[in-house]
Amino acid sequence: MVENVYRQDETKIYANRAGPGKMAEGIAMIRAYESSKPEDERICYDPSAIHFINPKILEYAAKHRDDANAAMDDSTGSIVARVRYFDDFVKKSINDGFEQLVIFGAGFDTRAYRIEELENVKVFEVDHPDTQCFKVQKIKEIFGSIPEHVVYVPVDFESQTLGKELFNGGYNRSLRTLFIMEGLIMYITPESVSETLKYIVGNSGKGSAIIFDYFPESVIKGTNKLKIAQDIRNFAIQQGEPLRFGIKEGELKKFLSKFGFSNIKNVTSEDYKKLYFQGKNEKRNVCELVYFAHAMIE
Repeated sequence: MVENVYRQDETKIYANRAGPGKMAEGIAMIRAYESSKPEDERICYDPSAIHFINPKILEYAAKHRDDANAAMDDSTGSIVARVRYFDDFVKKSINDGFEQLVIFGAGFDTRAYRIEELENVKVFEVDHPDTQCFKVQKIKEIFGSIPEHVVYVPVDFESQTLGKELFNGGYNRSLRTLFIMEGLIMYITPESVSETLKYIVGNSGKGSAIIFDYFPESVIKGTNKLKIAQDIRNFAIQQGEPLRFGIKEGELKKFLSKFGFSNIKNVTSEDYKKLYFQGKNEKRNVCELVYFAHAMIE
């Protein structure tokens, strides 16, 4: 997911670093922690996430359980809501007749292995070769083999083009396809975002869709005065994965429409808090700066 930072140079997309990143492991930790909760309390469920975490980190968390739990519950609301919302969107899309799923910057995403509705759908996981090598090894350890419906598309962005590698993997541009970019577009340049959206619109069947999450542009530029905005921006820099792209407040529809998208939906923190945070989770915090968005191709 967030471990690949792309920059665009005409038809090529490059990764500025290889291998699994700290962000990817951190998000896996959040999914694993949430999955450990009782069924009536957890927001999302990913039993495989724990396998992608360094055992030393798990050992440390076990020894400092109270502190770790407090930190997780205080800061992870929007992330677990994102996992759940994207899961629900995938299930609905498949039930509505979508025939392919493409996950950009797949990282440690496990949807292809845990969502039953995807068993008969071709899933393309696009990521840097080093990251995919690590993931394939883990998937084999967890499940014993690679599911037949999953196609790994390793892209050495220094020498290969995204489109060519997808097509070589068996991608069918005429089929109704869902594209996921979870925890990704805020880490790539505006040029990369534009080229990716153009590619999606020009190489997918009518009625295809995209779902992603994003920050307001003010967070990326450092002009947002909220403390949480500054914390998010500084943390990304400290992790070596600075924020690069955001969408101006209130301009999501304008932004996506120019690429040919329609049925554009902006999902705010208030929206997903109402959806998922009731009962025992009513007092959990979410970040007002984390938005979800989805749209269809006309």
